[in-house]
Amino acid sequence: MKKQRILQADEHYTEVDAYLRDQGVSCLLLVCNPWISRLRIGKYLDSLTQRLGIRVVPFSDFCPNPQVESVSKGIELLQGKHCDGIAVIGGGSAIDVAKCIRLYGRQNPAGLDLLQPAPIEELPFLAVPTTAGTGSEATRYAVVYAAGEKQSITSEQCIPDAVLLDASVLKTLPEYQRHATMMDAFCHAVEAFRSLNATQKSEAYARQALTRILESMDSYLRNEDQGNTQMLHAANLAGKAINITQTTAGHAMCYKLTSLYGIAHGHAAALCVRQLWPFMLANPERCIDPRGEAYLHDVFVRLAETMKCPIRRNRRQSYLARLLIGWRYQLPKP
Repeated sequence: MKKQRILQADEHYTEVDAYLRDQGVSCLLLVCNPWISRLRIGKYLDSLTQRLGIRVVPFSDFCPNPQVESVSKGIELLQGKHCDGIAVIGGGSAIDVAKCIRLYGRQNPAGLDLLQPAPIEELPFLAVPTTAGTGSEATRYAVVYAAGEKQSITSEQCIPDAVLLDASVLKTLPEYQRHATMMDAFCHAVEAFRSLNATQKSEAYARQALTRILESMDSYLRNEDQGNTQMLHAANLAGKAINITQTTAGHAMCYKLTSLYGIAHGHAAALCVRQLWPFMLANPERCIDPRGEAYLHDVFVRLAETMKCPIRRNRRQSYLARLLIGWRYQLPKP
């Protein structure tokens, strides 16, 4: 699996400077929303040309649930401006667009074929997530829409080779999104524990993610730098777990809630997982994991121990007293 370099943010972004110099970047395609100029990192990027001689080509022609046409426009800009690096600052949609620009970067943008990746394999690719939730910066998955149909794309070339975890980008995050994105990361970690594709490595990532979420949650919800930094790391770890296991039923079910009620993805995921796990605990005999019911029980025990929950050792009565962090928002009326 591709090794990802994690960069730390200081006042002057010295590790980003070093990364860009090491990679020999002279022209950077920057996939972002226009509002990044209000962020500290936006001001840093504005100074790149003067300080390091690196041209920055901004690209913001995309929207939530990004369209394949946006990817085509980004590739056209990448090729036309002779960019030799990509950076993305944003949430899941921005990161998905940047992933696809890299993955299809050698194609003719006028006739983009999503079935024929043509990646610029050595192209440096830096991601700066602006929410602590999706973990998209750590996964090989991307989603774009073509003619109204969702296209799910999977490739190791989608994974950014470097990620900057910058607590300052979370300072202006609205309170509802702060909670919802945290729950997205939490549900990723919980689902990764139970997945049919779970491995020792994915469980280790999930365990680390859950531990960090529970330890930093209060500080994060108070919008403190330390909590924000730890939650960004937790979301990245949960993303690494999901990169191995893929999401499970909880995430598959939540998309209907987001479309019907307009709630955030992480909110919907929490509502679904909160219902699914008690059902699974009450019906272990319906387990389809080839490792069997006993294995499932052991998963529940390890998950409970990770979350410091009381457990009963009897297989059919095992339970999690705190299955999900208490959710303070009511589902909005349609």
